[in-house]
Amino acid sequence: MCLSVLLFLLWIKVKGLDYVIVHQRWIFVCLFLLPLSVIFDVYYYLRAWLIFKMCSAPKQHDQRVRNIQRQVREWRKEGGKTHMCTGRPGWLTVSLRVGKYKKTNKNIMINMMDILEVDTQRQVVRVEPLVNMGQITALLNSLGWTLPVLPELDDLTVGGLVMGTGIESSSHIYGLFQHICVAFELVLADGSLVRCTEEENSDLFHAVPWSCGTLGFLVAAEIKIVPASLWVCLQYEPIRGLENICRRFSEASEDKNNTFVEGLQYSLDEAVIMTGTMTDTAEPDKINRIGLHYKPWFFKHVERYLTENKKAVEYIPLRHYYHRHTRSIFWELQDIIPFGNHPVFRWLFGWMVPPKISLLKLTQGETIRQLYEQHHVVQDMLVPMKHIQTAIARFHQDIHVYPLWLCPFMLPPGRGMVHPKGEEAELYVDIGAYGEPGVKHFQAKASCRQLEQFVREVHGFQMLYADVYMERSEFWEMFDGTLYHRLRKELGCQDAFPEVYDKICKAARH
Repeated sequence: MCLSVLLFLLWIKVKGLDYVIVHQRWIFVCLFLLPLSVIFDVYYYLRAWLIFKMCSAPKQHDQRVRNIQRQVREWRKEGGKTHMCTGRPGWLTVSLRVGKYKKTNKNIMINMMDILEVDTQRQVVRVEPLVNMGQITALLNSLGWTLPVLPELDDLTVGGLVMGTGIESSSHIYGLFQHICVAFELVLADGSLVRCTEEENSDLFHAVPWSCGTLGFLVAAEIKIVPASLWVCLQYEPIRGLENICRRFSEASEDKNNTFVEGLQYSLDEAVIMTGTMTDTAEPDKINRIGLHYKPWFFKHVERYLTENKKAVEYIPLRHYYHRHTRSIFWELQDIIPFGNHPVFRWLFGWMVPPKISLLKLTQGETIRQLYEQHHVVQDMLVPMKHIQTAIARFHQDIHVYPLWLCPFMLPPGRGMVHPKGEEAELYVDIGAYGEPGVKHFQAKASCRQLEQFVREVHGFQMLYADVYMERSEFWEMFDGTLYHRLRKELGCQDAFPEVYDKICKAARH
């Protein structure tokens, strides 16, 4: 054993650490990042459980808010020479983007990661901004409740989902994550604390989503909760032919009897459409606990129904369903650990996956970051359902990445940055592309700009966690900045926070 370790260390010394991290990254991930990820998860789970049980979070919350206000007022006294941003390190975010503004802006430390209250009478949960989805499902499900829209990955935080956006397979009924929020509490540029709802400070309430922390610091949010069931009855339906896929997916999305609707498209003409409902009873011979560590990755499990060309029904535990793509980070983990779905690996080490995205970012280095940027796509484009067939064809033509994730959502009218073109609610679809492009001579900037142009033409939207290549005029053609810009002037944000475009778009950051 010692000899093996010595030989391994000698090999690393000969090849160089950079070579190993770039060309044999799975070695570094399996030996170091997976154990570290387990330690992180255990620590944060125990911390959250203890604080909630001791009911200490609400008492500490008020003090934390005062501390943030103090930091903002000190910034003002010092002359406010630079913009402010949260002090959370960029590598801790789920987004693959590296935020360089952290090094030049005034960092305001916001250490707020607790669930403050579960109010079953009002059917809301009040949380701090760094509470993540894994934390919420672990607590709410144990109490018999859940969020109407619960985005997939465990590490997604409430703050990121409010200031950015979030979606799940129930969004065709409830909308995006922002649409299940009933109140936001923010510390503004002058250090004041405000609460905004549909009735109170309504303009700010509508402007906060998608603003990426450029109107104030979120310190708490109240989110709707609904009763939870034990199981999801999930139906798998393989479909062939692009026209058939789009028609069946649209029909399933319009049917409000389906609690969950999702599509995985494996080629231009092959997909599996999944529809689900919550239930408290299950047929024993059809139970599949897909979240167990030794189970196949979900997207591989789904592909089997396409290969065998058969419909099926399964009963999946609710929390397992919510985090069905977590273990494989959708299908991104296959590029990091190529043998990660092998039965032997799953049985022996599957309990440690996935590695935390934040640790992957922290250790990727500039070489890997550039390789990912030039030879890897992570994009979510939101387009009206009526354009789904054209949109999928454009994804196929411009980037050719499979599987594609198809997730429907209802977009209600509004006056914030994202709303339908008309005055009526409209059904949209999120097309998610994550992986290595299959087109020849792929160029990240040119290919993504082609997609961005198409999305603007059909009045769609690009999720802002990904790389955005639009020019400023193109960005504000896609998003409605009317209310956003007015509030930035009224609230004194122009000298306090960067504009959202300057914060996230590559044309502004490079």
